[in-house]
Amino acid sequence: MAGKFDEGKMRISFDLDEVLFVRPDTHKVESKLIFPFNLIFKERLRYGTPYLINELQKLGYEVWVYTSSYRSEFYIKTLFRCYGVKFDQIVNAQRHLKEVQGKRKQMLPQKMPSHYHIKLHVDDEGVICSYGKQNGYAAYQLDAPDDEWTSKIIAKAAEVKKKWEWEQEALHRR
Repeated sequence: MAGKFDEGKMRISFDLDEVLFVRPDTHKVESKLIFPFNLIFKERLRYGTPYLINELQKLGYEVWVYTSSYRSEFYIKTLFRCYGVKFDQIVNAQRHLKEVQGKRKQMLPQKMPSHYHIKLHVDDEGVICSYGKQNGYAAYQLDAPDDEWTSKIIAKAAEVKKKWEWEQEALHRR
């Protein structure tokens, strides 16, 4: 999957903890899931998450999860499907270790969005965001409650896409 690159779609990824999964005592959150799902899935989604992911996909973006969490792909997929969200791909800690870190002796950062041709990564950790420039991806740091977060990310995605499309055109002109 990592080597396959659809030149027609720009990829955006989201971290889970403190980005899409937040605490209801510090952030606005989506409604709790109904019984029995609320007993299985304890995480609470940042308010606006289902709208944002679905809107980005309607706008033509591939939307991924890229997390250093060891939650299984099945767990993540199922939780988000309860909210009407289907991600294009999920990279968790196991997949990252297998496909990115591999047998390298030198430890790589816990996330390398550029390995998967992701052009914009949304994370709460400043260090992950700071790696963006040197590793070939744009980053948006989302680490606090923000009622405008969905529109800001849509605007950032459009900005990154415009730059990416310009770079693609430049490559094809060569």
